[in-house]
Amino acid sequence: MAKPTSVYTCSQCGDQFSRWLGRCPSCGTFNSLNEEPAVSARPGPAAAGSIRITPINMVDRPEETRFPTGIAELDRVLSGGIVEGSLTLVGGDPGIGKSTLILQICRNIGAVGRSILYVSGEESARQIKLRAERLGVRTPNLYLLAETNMGVIEQAMRSKKPGSGFDVLVIDSIQTMFREELASAPGSVSQVRECTAALMKLGKGGGAAVIIVGHVTKDGAIAGPRVLEHMVDTVLYFEGERNESYRIIRAIKNRFGATNEIGVFEMHDDGLKEIGNPSEYMLAGRPLGVCGSVVTCSVEGTRPILAEVQSLIAATSFPTPRRMATGLDFNRVIMLMAVLEKRAGMQLGGYDSYVNIAGGMRLTEPAADAAVIASIASNYRNKPINPNTIVFGEVGLTGELRAVSMSQKRVLEAERMGFKFCVMPQGNVKGLKKPENMAVYAAANVPQLLELILD
Repeated sequence: MAKPTSVYTCSQCGDQFSRWLGRCPSCGTFNSLNEEPAVSARPGPAAAGSIRITPINMVDRPEETRFPTGIAELDRVLSGGIVEGSLTLVGGDPGIGKSTLILQICRNIGAVGRSILYVSGEESARQIKLRAERLGVRTPNLYLLAETNMGVIEQAMRSKKPGSGFDVLVIDSIQTMFREELASAPGSVSQVRECTAALMKLGKGGGAAVIIVGHVTKDGAIAGPRVLEHMVDTVLYFEGERNESYRIIRAIKNRFGATNEIGVFEMHDDGLKEIGNPSEYMLAGRPLGVCGSVVTCSVEGTRPILAEVQSLIAATSFPTPRRMATGLDFNRVIMLMAVLEKRAGMQLGGYDSYVNIAGGMRLTEPAADAAVIASIASNYRNKPINPNTIVFGEVGLTGELRAVSMSQKRVLEAERMGFKFCVMPQGNVKGLKKPENMAVYAAANVPQLLELILD
């Protein structure tokens, strides 16, 4: 029987099949199978004498050698800086500032003597030069190469004198790179996978830190096979609204540090500027004494950030009221409104409801539930909440307030920002070190929460 000349690879999970299917049997994704040339030969098993099995307590534990990027917010996300020989993937929407951030990194590390090879598959060297002049990048240690062929890039990495190779390799972007021995087009599953494997060998073998820029799909995920994120050491996502000036870098994966850490930046004409106090930035311009406005504290990684939850309840003449949520999970907001109707007796069926996180930030943890409940109830009853009050806690379907993690950090951050009152779940009060300049109140359920902040 003749061997198949092509295989069909799923762009989501990477599994391969001998024929095309409308739905991937492994991950269930529709229309994700792409045709690729089949690999004719695979490496055989290693000889028995070459296999070395080592007990874990006999394995050496070398310390990672890091070098700072010169950007404190980014170093926080990377747990201290870039690790030599690591592979870092940076993803984000078009025009959000990925290339700007990387050029600023090149400027800072080039100023301390490290050499960088910047490979661009989308822009010419002159285009990169124009952006570099706008950002003030004048280091002679930054070398540009407009190329998409991985063979040429590998030769360029070896072109410097022995012992003085490049310290950092930047690939912008991985979806434009290709290997000549593969017949598929750049950006296909096989090209992205093989090019990333080649870059991994360059980094691990030569000790150069590799930074890869990745495109994203319309759903916000990094384009290409999911295996791309498994292969790299660190995955950074650039977040932010196009009409907002702030940007957030979030560590989704980090083999050398903590995950879900964030760094906050603001976009200016001359590049990204760090925001050392995100809580103050998010609360700037907050109205005082207005119904529907309440402040909560979200913990991103290990960092507490204060954010303002706003809501608007308006009577409607339509049979189906409108529901909108910006910066929060829509389905969770609908659930919290159902809890208010059932446990607090608020008839919201005849009202349009709009909930928003001011400043364009997105909160994903359930600790913001209590603030959403408080904001909607304040607007419904037309009673403003004390502007010096902060509220946090998870709300269950039975109306109970559940304890959340890192309550001490949340309280200290609120006290540092000048808040005088804090309402939290009863389960968080035990073991809490009471702050000197803040009164702490505990609530066991939604009715008690509303009684504390509105009555």
